[in-house]
Formats: sequence, C-alpha cells, structure tokens
Amino acid sequence: MCAERRDDAPGIAVPHLAAGAIAPGELSFAFSRSGGPGGQNVNKTNTRVTLSFDVGVSPSLTDAERTRIRGALGRRIAGDGVLRIHSSRHRTQLANRQACVERLVDLLAGALAPRKVRRPTRIPAAARRRRLEDKLRLSARKRDRRQQAYE
Repeated sequence: MCAERRDDAPGIAVPHLAAGAIAPGELSFAFSRSGGPGGQNVNKTNTRVTLSFDVGVSPSLTDAERTRIRGALGRRIAGDGVLRIHSSRHRTQLANRQACVERLVDLLAGALAPRKVRRPTRIPAAARRRRLEDKLRLSARKRDRRQQAYE
C-alpha cells in the first residue's frame, strides 16, 4: 500500500508556532519491523514508524523558535540536528504514523509554549517575627545549657 504525496496537502498545525504549521514535506518517515502488538503479523509487516524532523533547516521555524526547541528538546535531538520519534504501539503503520505526528506536535507545542514569569513572593511580617522569636528562644535554651564558669 503506497500513499500518494499531494503538494496541496495541509500542513501540520502546531500551537505557538509563528508559521502556524509545518509542511508535510519537512517530515520523513521510515518503516521497520515492530515488536509490538500484532501476533504473527509483526514478523512480516513493517509497522514501526520513525518520524524524522530536521530542526536545523526547517523553513517553518524562526531562529528564536529553533533555539527554544533545541533548549527544551536538546536530549532528544541527534547530533545532526534531527528530531526522531518512534512509534510501534499500534498494529497498523497508519496508526503509528499518526501517533508519531501527534507526539511531534505535543513536543513542539510544549517547547514553544510561553513560560510563566515567576513573581517572587514576600514573606509576611508575622512569619518573619515568629521566626526571629523562635531563634531567640532556641539560643536562650542553648545558652542556659552551657556550663557556668567556676568562680
């Protein structure tokens, strides 16, 4: 079964991506034998899917997006700048292919999502006062435990 590649195929929508979508031509798929579910069928069909997306040369990404993706997914990106995702969870090649694309979208959306700015919190005055009072009590207790100097 050979799927036709159409030039007018819609791109893969990725949230937080400036271009909005990744062109299907930027993704490459490789198929191999899978050890997952499927019984004897797995011994004769190539259902495992490996999706490759070259982060370094993708025209859909801006330089800032490329930097954010490399920072967030650096351990998953190979030395040649290619992000590879494998799936052998399903019995069919098509389902594994869709699982790979969904995983790519999730990874890229997570890497490109704007980070929340942390607002530093203030320690309440009452808590600060209690801490100082506890320190005074503890130091007095230790001071009272010390041996008195002989006269």
